[in-house]
Amino acid sequence: MANTTTSTTTTPGSTARRDDDAAQADLATTAKGIASDVADRAAAAAQRLPDAASATGAQFERANQLIQRESDDVLAVGTSLSLGLALGLLLGGASRLLVILALIPATMMGFTLFDRHNGVRPGTAARTR
Repeated sequence: MANTTTSTTTTPGSTARRDDDAAQADLATTAKGIASDVADRAAAAAQRLPDAASATGAQFERANQLIQRESDDVLAVGTSLSLGLALGLLLGGASRLLVILALIPATMMGFTLFDRHNGVRPGTAARTR
């Protein structure tokens, strides 16, 4: 019975290269998985977008009807409150998106007050009473 021994020599660089290749393959697989998840969620959001736009338009119309029924005093207080909130958010360093969202009710109530006192906004005709 003869003993034969086989020895394989590996250099430190070849082992490191195999580890790097495996890590790159794992990274590529993870990136593909994340990209497919993002694509699926974006497609789902795009399908719901028309419904969201329709619902938003309906709520703006409802808010406009409620604002039209309010008195001038309520509208003046609401406009001042919304402007103060927007200014406080701006000075406090809040996101510009939040500041713009805070200005939406102020704009709606301010234009309603302006229209009631025979003001004419650019691009609209004066109402006949």
